[in-house]
Amino acid sequence: MKMERGQANTAYEISDANISESTLKSKSRTSNIKRRIRKASHKGLNVGIHLVVAGYFAYATYHYIDVENNECDSLKPNELCGIQFCSGYGLLVLLLAFIYLGLLYFQIIKPKVGRTLHRNYIYPLGKRWKKFSRTRLVSGIMLIVLIILLAIFLYFETKEDRNKLRSLLAPCLLILAGYVFSSNRNAINWRTVISGIVCQFILGILCLRWDVGRKIFECLGDKVATFLSFSDEGSRFVFGDAVIDDGIFAFAILPVIFFFSFFISILHYWGVMQWTVMKLGWLLQQILGTTVCESVTSAANIFLGMSESPMLIRPYLTKLTSSELHSIMSSGFATVSGTVLAAYLSFGASAAHLITSSVMAAPGALAFSKLYMPETEESQTSSKNIQLEKSEDSSILDAASNGANNAIPIVAGIIANIVAFVAFVAFLNGVVNWLCFLVGLEDIDFEWIFSKLFIPLVWTMGVAYEDCNIVAKIVATKSIINEFVAYERLGEYIKSGVLEVMLQLTNKHSK
Repeated sequence: MKMERGQANTAYEISDANISESTLKSKSRTSNIKRRIRKASHKGLNVGIHLVVAGYFAYATYHYIDVENNECDSLKPNELCGIQFCSGYGLLVLLLAFIYLGLLYFQIIKPKVGRTLHRNYIYPLGKRWKKFSRTRLVSGIMLIVLIILLAIFLYFETKEDRNKLRSLLAPCLLILAGYVFSSNRNAINWRTVISGIVCQFILGILCLRWDVGRKIFECLGDKVATFLSFSDEGSRFVFGDAVIDDGIFAFAILPVIFFFSFFISILHYWGVMQWTVMKLGWLLQQILGTTVCESVTSAANIFLGMSESPMLIRPYLTKLTSSELHSIMSSGFATVSGTVLAAYLSFGASAAHLITSSVMAAPGALAFSKLYMPETEESQTSSKNIQLEKSEDSSILDAASNGANNAIPIVAGIIANIVAFVAFVAFLNGVVNWLCFLVGLEDIDFEWIFSKLFIPLVWTMGVAYEDCNIVAKIVATKSIINEFVAYERLGEYIKSGVLEVMLQLTNKHSK
């Protein structure tokens, strides 16, 4: 009997094992079928999207050719006439070319050819060049060539007005001050400092002196200004037309920060912001030789504020060296974040000039931060062990809502600080004015005295002596109150025609 029971139990166990094995196989087949269906659906959706885009582009091309041939003379404004790469059909061509070239590279070229090419050729050559270029002889020759090229450029640039050379005094004095007040002069990496300044200089030439570069940034600035202007619709709906038309600061200007933060949060949820920042950070790292974290946050400050950009590397903040933390803070103060840029545009500032100054400031900030506080420790982070933080939002709607909500403390902080600092400066003006009045001096206040301190610096920036008072007053306002009040006054000077275009440029880039 025991033997029969044992055989029966064994038979039951074998039967259960067969059932469980068949169940697992059935589940595996089901999951494989689901995976294939999901994959096929994904491919079908991609093909459908590309077909829709191709169809739309084909019809847009047909419409463009038809308008070009038949109706161009009667159209006003003739945005559809001729290839205009900043608007109309030309902009569509550029956008599609950018998107599909990117897809071609990242989906086909990089996986099949790029990695092998980088591993076998680009990386070894880059390593050899790095080693070769850092020898004293080669570094000295490169520095001499750089000085000669700079001298040739300045000779032709200032041929008609040698007074322009005066603007060289400002960067020279700032470099000298950085060296004098450096935390460790012996540890200064002059390659990083010089590379950052040269990079900033080249960006300035490309953006301001080269016609194509200037047009690109003007186009980009116009598109940014147009995009941010849509926030007016939300402001009008909430606050009413009268408040917006009157240009009340808290209601007409600051709400644009909600809209921009809303949009940035969506990009962060999709991973677009992390990807863009990582690529720009890698570029800065290769050019300047700075570490990954400080390069990434410097690039992020072009788009984000100094409180948001460090959050991209939040897990690594405790591992950063003092020099890296100093670089992150310096980059935050040097660049114009996208959220604040949106408010500046409402004062009438040029978007192209603000974007240009922010891009130029990224390498310059890293260079001067490494001059004031050079690296003396070994960095614990590298491109191999760093990963940017992903969005914690559960959906795109959650990301959008949180983005708008995250702007509340920014807007509240701006309002609180402006109210407090403007009131405090008014109090100081009253005290100084009263003290001066008692000794027979009129029209002298705290801002007037403080602005006089900036006249030498403004003069070294190339501003004509007769205009130094106005520009110095704006820079002083930015320093003792904040940049919002300074930009508001700058906008008033621009509208009244007090400041010429060149002075406006100088003042914006000085910030």
